[in-house]
Amino acid sequence: MKTKVYALVFLGMAACAPLVVNGVDFGTDSSRFANDGECDDPRFAGAGMARDLYGVNIKEDATDCARLFEAQQIRPVRSRAQSSPAECRSIDFGNNSSEFANDGDCDDPRFTGPGTFSVMLGDDEKADANDCRQLCASGGAWLR
Repeated sequence: MKTKVYALVFLGMAACAPLVVNGVDFGTDSSRFANDGECDDPRFAGAGMARDLYGVNIKEDATDCARLFEAQQIRPVRSRAQSSPAECRSIDFGNNSSEFANDGDCDDPRFTGPGTFSVMLGDDEKADANDCRQLCASGGAWLR
């Protein structure tokens, strides 16, 4: 019995050590979505990402995100410096069918930036046009 208790304590401590790959701190596997094959950390974008993203998962899905990063299926989201409000002219913002449309936050998961909400649901893609268009034009949101 004592052996099992000690093993659990050791594994718990190992799980808390951050995973760093090629200088990127992926954090730990403390998310309830960790080890499900998808990256749930909203600091990344790409084909390997989960459909819904929650800010509480930042640095909490290390194994999935590191594996997908190394396989080049995800990348870090773009920074404001890597974007331009001019690119907003060519974006299809969709409509305002989201229940969160017109609330001042861009809820479309294609976007990042200080004007975006911390929960990004796949159902809100192209469904918060007014907010995202305005924030994109002002530099408060940009394509991930």
